[in-house]
Amino acid sequence: MPEMLTATIFMALLGGLLSLGLATANRRFYVKEDPRIDDVEALLPGANCGTCGQPGCRAFAEAVVQAQATPVQCTVSAPAGVKAIAAYLGVAAGTAVKRVARLACAGGSNVAWNRASYSGSQSCRGAALVSGGGKGCSWACLGMGDCAEVCTFGAITMNQHGLPVVDEEKCTACGDCVAVCPKGLFSIHSVTHQLWVSCKSLAEGDAALAECAVACTACGRCAADAPEGAVVMINNLPVVDYGRGRDLTKEIIQRCPTGSIVWISEQGVVEKGAAAMPVIRQSPLPVVSEAKR
Repeated sequence: MPEMLTATIFMALLGGLLSLGLATANRRFYVKEDPRIDDVEALLPGANCGTCGQPGCRAFAEAVVQAQATPVQCTVSAPAGVKAIAAYLGVAAGTAVKRVARLACAGGSNVAWNRASYSGSQSCRGAALVSGGGKGCSWACLGMGDCAEVCTFGAITMNQHGLPVVDEEKCTACGDCVAVCPKGLFSIHSVTHQLWVSCKSLAEGDAALAECAVACTACGRCAADAPEGAVVMINNLPVVDYGRGRDLTKEIIQRCPTGSIVWISEQGVVEKGAAAMPVIRQSPLPVVSEAKR
């Protein structure tokens, strides 16, 4: 019993000493937080999407208060919200080029063949697990709308051909669609990147066209018509050097026979070149097996 009492007293004294030490350290090393952080956080939309480069709205508020970020870097905030934060802190709102999600596929149901009927879970991720999905093109959009479902800003809708359409006004470049697409068709780009390759097929020539009427055939005309090095062919696809700026013009898309390389206006309107065959069919193509094609 005496030993137990001694141990109990010792543990109580030790706990007290440790508590006293922690309390002293807390008072000595306490850093007072700037109260403006709470106010700025309250002015933010609370999406915690990470688009600003910070792990969440609280961290972004801290960065703005400490002049390590500018209000405009919160791409989710409306212009009025950005101005309110800048006015509150007495700083410039800053400038930023808008970034949006872009889709590297134009193979909707009216131009791209299905080689099998899929009747499982209506999810691109689920369908992709079954031999890559039903599309004949292994790289094509499966059209089941996982991207639209995860977009918390309502910036993605599915059109009548089962292709995602991005509303650039609503898009905040959060990257959720990039993460969810099993085909890796989405990427985040500045709206100044107006020259766009809307295809990811690595097939070429007739093999590409056999699966999709608007596929890139790797003809290389866009690369030939661009200033040297501005567009290069890699693995049967044009790759654009966006650092070339003024070298990237509408002239580059004019001879593309399928319209797989396009020009996107500042308003988000997609324009094909003069040589692109028009897409007339609007109804979905039938499901056709390899044996019948």
